[in-house]
Amino acid sequence: MNKVITLQISLEPADNARLTSLCGPFDDNIKQLERRLDVTISHRSHEFSVQGKPQEAKTAIHILKDLYIDTAPIKNKYTDLTPEQVYLAIKEAGFSDAQLNDPENRAKHIHIKTKKGIIKPRTPNQTQYINNMNMNDITFGVGPAGTGKTYLAVAAAVNALERQEIRRILLTRPAVEAGEKLGFLPGDLSQKIDPYLRPLYDALFEMLGFEHVEKLIERNIIEVAPLAYMRGRTLNDAFIILDESQNTSIEQMKMFLTRIGFNSRTVITGDITQIDLPRHTRSGLTHAIEVLSDVKEISFNFFNAQDVVRHPVVARIVQAYEVWEEHNPHPHRKIGHSLKKEQVNEQATSEHIPFTPDEKPA
Repeated sequence: MNKVITLQISLEPADNARLTSLCGPFDDNIKQLERRLDVTISHRSHEFSVQGKPQEAKTAIHILKDLYIDTAPIKNKYTDLTPEQVYLAIKEAGFSDAQLNDPENRAKHIHIKTKKGIIKPRTPNQTQYINNMNMNDITFGVGPAGTGKTYLAVAAAVNALERQEIRRILLTRPAVEAGEKLGFLPGDLSQKIDPYLRPLYDALFEMLGFEHVEKLIERNIIEVAPLAYMRGRTLNDAFIILDESQNTSIEQMKMFLTRIGFNSRTVITGDITQIDLPRHTRSGLTHAIEVLSDVKEISFNFFNAQDVVRHPVVARIVQAYEVWEEHNPHPHRKIGHSLKKEQVNEQATSEHIPFTPDEKPA
């Protein structure tokens, strides 16, 4: 295990305007460096201190020097650094994705803090999911109901907003009915899509409180939009959650993934066993898993029945369906036989572990 070191640097010439540009509003640029390189940066005036593992700390010092050079005034005019410049500086420094995703670097990211309390993962897959959301630009969470995919994604978004790592949260979901036609829905756009986004709202209300969430929505810091309205947008400085992504088409998934801008993080959740698309339409989620499996800065997290943290019977239901689907590969074929009760019980081995008071169920 690498030791932690502290490096010092003085950025010359001392210039308050350049230092302000370097750090960004509310130290956003410094926070981006800290998150991406897994270091701690503190400063007093033009004296900077970087604490972290040797290679990461040296990389941060190198980037600070380069960025400070970029703040030099041109014709006596100062130009603020942008998140894009910070992002590109990290890339140009040659800091590899393997280093960013090293298990030792991710070890400390084992919980999420919100104003309402600490949210801790209950399974190894949930721990990996949280780590990947902290370290990657795009994270896929794929698995059955009750495994914490959406809840943990909302918690990570709230945490990033409270730490001022991003400026807004955007929630979206394809408006596809679960096997039934609901017909005309009254109300404005928000009221029409609210029923589809209720799980996201519920998680936000639990973590931030109803009144605070309403204020953030009014100020457009939390935005709710149907997936169809994403086309043509570029989403910078945002935490974006696409829920129920198994109900996107291939074209919708590609459109959504190409909306992502600088200093944004995206979490895409879905359950490939509960696809509500027309029979001959392929899910954009299953297609993305195949196409993007080798793309850097994208992580895939797959959950199973052992990750279910709802009522213990939910885990047994998930396992029973998994057993049936193994013997019946055609999802639309009628059930030709029933499983013996003993077979289901043998598969249903997961236990329900109660949460301690400082934890929230995912």
